Formats: sequence, structure tokens, C-alpha cells
Amino acid sequence: MTTPLAEVASSPSTLRAFLHGLPGVDRVGADARAAMLGTRSIKTTAKKQAIDMAIGMVDLTTLEGADTPGKVRAMCAKAVRPDPTDSSVPPVAAVCVYPDLVATAVEALAGSGVKVASVATSFPSGRSSLEVKVADTSLAVAAGAAEIDMVIDRGAFLAGDYLKVYEEIVATKEACGDSHLKVILETGELATYDNVRRASWLAMIAGADFIKTSTGKVSPAATLPVTLVMLEAVRDFLAATGRKVGVKPAGGIRTTKDAIKYLVLVNETAGPDWLHADWFRLGASSLLNDLLMQRQKMATGRYAGPDYFTLD
Repeated sequence: MTTPLAEVASSPSTLRAFLHGLPGVDRVGADARAAMLGTRSIKTTAKKQAIDMAIGMVDLTTLEGADTPGKVRAMCAKAVRPDPTDSSVPPVAAVCVYPDLVATAVEALAGSGVKVASVATSFPSGRSSLEVKVADTSLAVAAGAAEIDMVIDRGAFLAGDYLKVYEEIVATKEACGDSHLKVILETGELATYDNVRRASWLAMIAGADFIKTSTGKVSPAATLPVTLVMLEAVRDFLAATGRKVGVKPAGGIRTTKDAIKYLVLVNETAGPDWLHADWFRLGASSLLNDLLMQRQKMATGRYAGPDYFTLD
């Protein structure tokens, strides 16, 4: 890692040498540490604080072919006021939709402080021309998306064409303008933790504001060990460059217990400075309901019925 970061993408060979020169990941060690941190017990007041923190970090998401403007408006209302009976529940961080529904979400969330995020760049495969990917991004930004969640071309990455992936991220970041760029690595397809570390650094060098585990369309999606590797990458990138990058695990995070495990992982790996929605998000569609149920249980001593909260 002696090559200045400004020069590592000057050629395919220098970029490859840099990425393959990163320290290897001890898979057994990463798995063990993630498992150990996942056993931490958070109770009483600290648990309530963790639940509220997690709610405020949720990117409430709907990415289905059957999405309608009505469904998006209902989800936006829930994002702003997760529990209509309790105004003390914080709003979520963002609502994430397909590009054609961005304008609907922007209108529904106007003045709320909840951001609109949009998937782009031929989500979820990332398999199209750069021109199409840039146009996809530009349309979402023009419609009002404050955040763009792009997917990398995993085929290019796995074939070792790192410069192509780098150039596509750079071009997408430019198309974002003032909107933030989250780069989805689709870690379930990257095969090794070493590849997760390389893809994390590649995305950050290219200008990512966030690195994100998954589209939610591939299994496995987010896991604690993969997120650990990504958190180590953003921590080390800050030390090397002075630039802070966020992390977003997404897909398969469904319970309060899961969410709290991720918060512990963030605190113990990257540090408490990352425990803010500006630097850590939870991509989920069903997590919010469980957080609300657990929050109500702590307040009243009983769980709400399964139909108490709206389905996401």
C-alpha cells in the first residue's frame, strides 16, 4: 500500500497491484469475532436507546415489480410516523424505491427530513452499458433522489477488470451531483472475504459515500462477518485518506436482535462515530415492524398483535 491513492487507478496493472496488495482477511478470525460480538447482551434503557437508534438508521425499502404509487405513499407515511399512536418514535432515515417512483416519494416526504433513495445502474444485475447506467442515475437525481444506490458489475469485478468497475463508479458519482452515492457490492456473489475487502476499497477510491452489502435479491445477503470486513475497510480508509465513508448492510435483517448485533459490530469495529444515520444504515423492508413491536413491549409489557402495524 505504498502507491498514493490518487495514482492507483492510473492503469489496470497499478489498480490490480494495489487491490491484491491489501492485507488478506482471516476468514476464521472474522467469523469468530462477528459471532462473539453477536452474543453481547443489551438490556433495559440501553436496549430502548438502541431500538430508537436502529429505527433512525432504517432505509425503508420496497423494490418489487408490483410496486405502485399508492404503496409508496403509504410507506412514506410510515417512514415519517412509524407508530401513529406514539409521536416519540423517530422517523426512519430514508425511503428507497425504483427510479420511476422517486417523484412520488419526494412529494410524499416533502418537508419531513426523511430522504429519498433510489436504486439505479440497472439494479439488481448491473449488467448494461455505462451510458444506460448514467442515464438511469441522472433520471433518478432529476426526480429528486437525495441518494443513489448503484450496483457494481460483479462479472467485471470477478473477471479482474477492476478498472472498468472503477470507471463506472466514478461516472455514476459524477452523475449524482450533490446526491450521495451508495455502492452495492453484492457480497453474496463475491465468494471470498478478500474480494469483499478489495471491492470495498475499490468503491471508496472511486468516490463512494457509502458501501453497501447487497441488493437483497441474492442469498446470502448481509451477514455480520461480511459487514465486519467492510467496517474494517472504512476505518482503515479514513486512517489512510482522512475521508469518512458509511456502511449499509441490506437484506435479511428482520429482527430487533439482528439490528442490535449490527450496532454492536459498528461500535466495536469502526467506533462510535459511525453510530449515526449519516454513516450507518440498515436496508430493510420488514425490520421496522419488529423494532416497533419490541419498543412497545418495553413500554407496555406486552406485544402488539401481528396486525397492529402496517405491513411493509
